[in-house]
Amino acid sequence: MGSPVILLDVDGVLNPFERPHRRYQRHRCSPNGMTFRLWLDPGHGPSLLELAESTGAELAWASYWCGTANEWIAPRIGLPELPFVPIPQFPGIEEGRTLGAWKARHVAAWAEGRPFVWFEDEPDATECIAGEPDVAEHLLVEIDPLTGLTGEHIETAAAWLRALSA
Repeated sequence: MGSPVILLDVDGVLNPFERPHRRYQRHRCSPNGMTFRLWLDPGHGPSLLELAESTGAELAWASYWCGTANEWIAPRIGLPELPFVPIPQFPGIEEGRTLGAWKARHVAAWAEGRPFVWFEDEPDATECIAGEPDVAEHLLVEIDPLTGLTGEHIETAAAWLRALSA
């Protein structure tokens, strides 16, 4: 078993869908030529770095932003460049897949047996990740996409990660 991983989604987790409280800052970014408006909290980066350092875990992106999160998200919240789960674009509902199942398959394969915490807002991700073959020990911290990541979510992850090494 390798060191644990903390997996970060962007939209709905670090970028809530509703206008958040005052700590958040508005940003515009244009990955691949498409302009997006984001609400990001610069306090998330230091909190997530502290979580990783205090638990011996590695941070990584688990988002459709993939590597572009290192250019557009990381510097705005105070994170260094992070590895990322290569999640291809969702092929569509017509193939009978849900978004949570699609991401879960790629997350489980990328973790390669390492325990992980996944901050995710997809409502079906919990059951989908549990259904993946040979998925490592994990905690899916379900985030309300309207409010995004909170200190309570980070504390939940910290307690779980500390229990791993106990």
